[in-house]
Amino acid sequence: MRIVIADDAVLLREGLIRLLTERGHEVLAAVADGEALVGAVVAHRPDVSIVDVRMPPSHTDEGLRAAVEARRLVPRTPILVLSQYVEVSYADDLLATTGGGGGGIGYLLKDRVAAIDEFLDALDRVAAGGTVLDPEVVGQLFARRRRDDPLRELTPREREVLGLMAEGRSNTAIARSLVVTDGAVEKHVRNIFTKLQLPPDTEQHRRVLAVLAYLRN
Repeated sequence: MRIVIADDAVLLREGLIRLLTERGHEVLAAVADGEALVGAVVAHRPDVSIVDVRMPPSHTDEGLRAAVEARRLVPRTPILVLSQYVEVSYADDLLATTGGGGGGIGYLLKDRVAAIDEFLDALDRVAAGGTVLDPEVVGQLFARRRRDDPLRELTPREREVLGLMAEGRSNTAIARSLVVTDGAVEKHVRNIFTKLQLPPDTEQHRRVLAVLAYLRN
């Protein structure tokens, strides 16, 4: 894959460059601020970009805002955001760029990078157009569900399946995790689409819409 990295932490940035090049990927640019990220994405049109949420000058949400701008200028450009902490509003803002069914979005905690195979798998899924949320983000989303939540009609098992969908897992991976058949998962997914009143469309489009509904309520 052709990759752009944006992180002002030199050690992490250099570590990612080494890891990715050793795995056969090409790092097109490694930058330290949001403005440079946007420029690199526009210039190189990478297969995926890895972006830290907090970058100079204020170290608040510059990376996130740059990622959103990059998605505006280069629609559907895949972005994997890394954050030190779970900040659900940041994930919400980023997922809002998936209008029209364009996935290619990920939000992981930086600790997840240490689990190299898991991190690289998430990177592959984002580059392929998937939507990947860190399990910790998913857990906090469940914790903040409201009484008027439009997802209230889902059964506990369907909520579990939707949570795993939000982590970017395929039906087969969900089946393995829950120790059920692929057919059972497919039935749960169909029920989720029906209860959320998602229009018939491509499977990927409806999965993204389901995750958006899950995230925003």
